[in-house]
Parts: sequence; C-alpha cells; structure tokens
Amino acid sequence: MKVRQAIRVADSQPSRRDTRLDKYVEQYAARASGFQVSAVRALFAVANRPEVVSLAGGMPNIADLPQFEIGATISKLIAERGAQAMQYGSGQGEIFIREKIVEVMAAEAICANADDVVITCGSQQGLDLVSRIFCDPGDVVLAEAPSYVGALSIFGANQCEVVHVETDELGIVPDAVRQAVTTLRAAGRKVKFCYTIPTFQNPTGSCQSVQRRQELIAVAQEVDLLVLEDNPYGLLGFDREPLVALRAMDSERVIYLGSFSKTFAPGFRVGWVCAPHAVREKLVLLQEAATLCPPVFSQFAIAEYLENFDWRAQIRAFADMYRERRDAMLQALVEHMPPGTTWTHPSGGFYVWLTLPDGLDSQAMLPRAVSARVAYTPGTAFYADERGCENIRLSFCYPTPARIIEGVKRLGEAIRSEQETHAIFRTERTARPGRHGAVINPAPDIN
Repeated sequence: MKVRQAIRVADSQPSRRDTRLDKYVEQYAARASGFQVSAVRALFAVANRPEVVSLAGGMPNIADLPQFEIGATISKLIAERGAQAMQYGSGQGEIFIREKIVEVMAAEAICANADDVVITCGSQQGLDLVSRIFCDPGDVVLAEAPSYVGALSIFGANQCEVVHVETDELGIVPDAVRQAVTTLRAAGRKVKFCYTIPTFQNPTGSCQSVQRRQELIAVAQEVDLLVLEDNPYGLLGFDREPLVALRAMDSERVIYLGSFSKTFAPGFRVGWVCAPHAVREKLVLLQEAATLCPPVFSQFAIAEYLENFDWRAQIRAFADMYRERRDAMLQALVEHMPPGTTWTHPSGGFYVWLTLPDGLDSQAMLPRAVSARVAYTPGTAFYADERGCENIRLSFCYPTPARIIEGVKRLGEAIRSEQETHAIFRTERTARPGRHGAVINPAPDIN
C-alpha cells in the first residue's frame, strides 16, 4: 500500500521540461566548458563564395605539383606494396619516412637521427601531444604576441594560460622572455615552455635573425626553459638560404615541429616532432593511445615523393610563386591603402600583418568588408586576450596575383568607408573579455 502511494505521488509530479539546447551539458568534462566557435569562422561560409576575394586563408597553392606523375607513383605503390601501405604501422611512424625527414631537417643545420623523430597527423597534432605531455591545468605557456591561432586553441583545450611576450620586427624579444619567466615564477606560476615560430611567423611574417635565435637560446638556458619551435615555413624563404633552426642550436632544450603541409601537400596530414629521447618515448606512448599509429598510407606516399622527385627544386618553385604573390600584395598595399595604414614586409612564408588607421576595429569591420567582397582574418584571432583589434592578417599564398591586387583594392575601399563612418559617429572599439582558458576552434581556412 505504501509503495502504491509513493508511485501515485511520483506520478502526480509534473514532468521536467528542459529548455537547454544541449542536454549533455552536465556530463561534459570541465575543459569542454571553454570550447567556443569563432564568430569569424561562421563568416567564411560567405567569404568562400567565388565573388569574394579571400585574403584570409592559409591554404598553400599546390597547383604546380606534378600531380599526374605523383598519381602514377602512388598507383605503383599500391600495386607493389599496397598490402603494407594500407595496414597498421608503428606508433612512432615508419622508419623510411623518418630517415627522409632527417634529410629535410638537415637543410636547416639540424643534426638528428631517425630515432629522434615521431610522425604525427600534421604538426597540429604534434602541438597537441607536446602540450598534453607537459601541461597541467593552470600552467603557463609563453607565446609571441601575436601567435598562431591553432596553437592558442590547443593551449586553451589543455587548460593552459597563454602569456604573450613582446615581439618586434625580428620576432620574440629574448629579454621579454627572461622577464616573463622571472615574474611568473616569483608569483608561484609554472611556466612549461615558450612557443615560437621563428621563421616567417604566422601571422606577422617576421623572421628571427641568427643572432636573435642565439639570444633566445641563451635566455632559455639561463632560466631553464623549454622551447617549442614550430617551423612549417622554414624552407619557403624568398631571398635567402634556410636559416639555422633553434633545434640545431640546442638539441636538448628545443622540441621541433615540422610539417609537409606547406612544402608538399596538406591533404596527406603528415607532420613530425623531433624531440629529446625521454620526450620522444612519451610522445610515442601518447600517439599510440590517441591513434594507434599515424596514417601509414600517407607516410608511404610522401616517402615515395621524397625518394623519386626533386623535392628541393619543387620547394624553390613554390617559393618563387609565393614571392610573386607577396610582391603583388605589397605593391597593391602601397597603391590602395589609406594614410595611417602600416604593414610588414615578409621575406618568406604566407602572410602580411597589417595595422589599421587609428580608431578602426578589424573584427567589427569584417562583415562590411565581406559585403564589399573581400575577406581577411582579424588580428583578435591571434591573441589569447582582447588585443589585436587594430590588426589584420592578409594571406598571399592562395589567390593569383590579379586576385590579390583586386582584393587589396576592395580592402582599401572598405577601410576608407570605415574611416568615414568612424569620423561621423566617433565609434569606439568595444572591449572584449579575455579568452584565457577559452578554446577558439579555427577552420582550416583561417589557419
């Protein structure tokens, strides 16, 4: 009888009507609470329309690859070694591609062994694996100001706090690194590593001189700091031979990230980490836990390319093509930007970093620029805090020179229109909340 009464009471209670869009919210891990979709990302569905000139994306132009010959090589690979190439492989990556990677890194004076290399699904996964190995929630990662948006996303996903370090035309300032480490440690904070893109940095295009690299390594040794060197653009210099990598200056303190996405093709998703022995062992264990093994077929395909094609000449051809596009962009900026606009002059890589005239906000202006049929990436994407409102990253890697010139012309018109609006209404930049701990997931087009 008591049981029946209890049932009747329960039945009489109104059923819960949950109005939340996400019914799983109570089950997520704490780290998922910071995941955010970039507002910029949503705009690129419109920006990718053919009538819009996109100067936003970091997609390499691979049209000049010998695609027919590469296709024939891959067909031969399947016919002769398909059973092996399409099977599971080593968690560290196949030995033959690791040996080829050692040859590639030698162009930047890195002396390494194939055993030092761990293959990853692009250098993006390498960033994630290194961060997961070293970082606990609340740890600090030092990064250039500004820094690569994909790295900021990973550090946020691993619940790190990014502290930006001062940069100049030569990249990260070593004295600022020293000061940041000293101040943070005095406050009881754990600084796990300094993340840097020393060569043709994303987003600014800056390149550290050999002296600047030596100074950075000296500071890292002085304060006992690990350096994470991300180097996807190092071989894509326009006017010089490749510079000596940080890894070549200190093989025990520098972890090196490399990728074939910019020097061959991004669709294969093959990158690597070159790390000290103890770190390498943990990378392999974590890679096996995450994926069992990196993509074996892609490793075979790229190894065949490196073995049978003149990859050095192909990289030089890429660099010549990107130089032509860089020159078109710089000349168009001179012709079409209003007074008060400044920009960097990169000697390699993919990007120009532009500073708007006083009072303008790159993120607020973006929808109107897209309406004017030109797209860019606002500078706010490259900071872990509210900075970057006055900056724009322009990419010259993918559009043709003619499209670049037209895109810059449209951008100049959009900036002038924004200046007129600002002069009439005296609009002010809106302060945005900091993003420490937030994970802003960029689309590949934004990277």
